[in-house]
Amino acid sequence: MAKILILTGVIWFAGRWFRLPRAVTGVVIALLFAMVAVLQLTLPDGHALREATGGSLRNWSVPALIAAIVGAYALILPWLHRRSAANADADAGAGSDGAGSESSRQDTFSTSELERYARHIVLREVGGPGQKKLKSARVLVIGAGGLGSPAMLYLAAAGVGTIGVIDDDVVEATNLQRQIIHTDATIGMPKVFSAEAAIRALNPYVTVRPYHRRLGADIAAELFNDYDLILDGTDNFATRYLVNTHAVKAEKPLISAAMTQWEGQISLYAPATGGPCYQCVFPEPPADGLVPSCAEAGVIAPLPGILGSMMALEAVKHITGAGRTLAGTLLIHDALYGETRRITLQRRDDCPVCGGVNSA
Repeated sequence: MAKILILTGVIWFAGRWFRLPRAVTGVVIALLFAMVAVLQLTLPDGHALREATGGSLRNWSVPALIAAIVGAYALILPWLHRRSAANADADAGAGSDGAGSESSRQDTFSTSELERYARHIVLREVGGPGQKKLKSARVLVIGAGGLGSPAMLYLAAAGVGTIGVIDDDVVEATNLQRQIIHTDATIGMPKVFSAEAAIRALNPYVTVRPYHRRLGADIAAELFNDYDLILDGTDNFATRYLVNTHAVKAEKPLISAAMTQWEGQISLYAPATGGPCYQCVFPEPPADGLVPSCAEAGVIAPLPGILGSMMALEAVKHITGAGRTLAGTLLIHDALYGETRRITLQRRDDCPVCGGVNSA
């Protein structure tokens, strides 16, 4: 009996290895068990071949039941996928004209989208509802450089519906060592348009809004109001404080990261829900020259990928409600020695930016 089961497994995995249709593999296995049944019914008790194949049909009752359940599941599951995809396409078609079409596109998935996000949908913490939240989400990324590059790529791959990116810089050769969203062919192109092309190539179902300009106080308030979540990947303190101030005013959660040489840090700041803001943790910018820029001190190539990917991961968790975010926690990663530390953050009641927010 054990030999028959082993042979069944060999046939199944051989079918997978040679990429045979499952129906063909199933027919071969069915013929094998039909032969076993014939041997059990025709050979006398005690016959060596009958004993080698189980000895009695009763001994095959449990394996037969399991095989029947697995077979039924394998047949039903593709049907359910096709039915779900058909319903999604029908809903999308019904909302393609007139008012409400944008809402329909946000609430439904095409067949190709269901296939694209399949690894998310099977995750218990994300599933279909979480993927719908990602599709409806609007995330603004400030800076299309080292941190913004991987963050935007993973946000797009994850299915975030609308990604805005603001940056006034152009792609330079020195960027390509770490800013993986850009290529040699886009040197001289504004970073936001280079990023837009890369995102569209990765996921055509994502809406990209490029803003080729420097973020200033004159546009920050209006811009932030159009988004649900802000990601700050800038490399200067003046912009970080500006972003924090307007994120607090707009009551938008802010994921901010920074890095230099081999070390980086990241946190999610959400004072609207009782947590600290960026200025609670860093009350004043460091003195000039105390913290050198990446251009002055250098940065190891994969580090922005690590921190930028973590920014995207925190964004996905925040949007879907999965797990526990870094709100109220500063995570510091030392890539040179492979160490990660977590520091609990506290709100400051005397913070000039968020001290009066939700103080009751």
